[in-house]
Amino acid sequence: MSDDADVTAWFSGRLPDDWFETAPTVSLDREEIVVTGVLPRPDTPEGGAAAERRAEAGRITRFREDTRGVRMKIADEAEVLFGRKVAWGADCGETQELFTTLATPVMTRLRQPQRQVLDTLVDAGVARTRSEALAWCVRLVGQHQQDWIEQLRDALVNVERARAAGPA
Repeated sequence: MSDDADVTAWFSGRLPDDWFETAPTVSLDREEIVVTGVLPRPDTPEGGAAAERRAEAGRITRFREDTRGVRMKIADEAEVLFGRKVAWGADCGETQELFTTLATPVMTRLRQPQRQVLDTLVDAGVARTRSEALAWCVRLVGQHQQDWIEQLRDALVNVERARAAGPA
């Protein structure tokens, strides 16, 4: 029980019905499962957009504190079942927050031209370190190539289905 649909189904059944306005979003990779949900927008007094963002952030903080014990229990169960750490997050209006997500080191070997790109980003102040510069590059590709990345993910799902249907 470890494919995306099974993990999502398990969380959908396990989470309390009153936590989120809609079904939770469950995303996962090899190391981590991230569960996020939409919280109801708070009634905000006059004060414009800045007051709305503060009220939304307050709603997320309240959710985080009020549900901490249950979230930790559910995360412990999921970690045993799926062998991955669990992180949580919430969206409220225009405000999004993730709670205690993993920052996993990734080993890579880069030739000089690629290192020079990272060093340029560091020298320009875009990033403090090569590691931060590489993470910035990955985020940028993810933003600008989202459709292509989704096509690759869909293709991988089909490859997994073909492997599962093949000879043992």
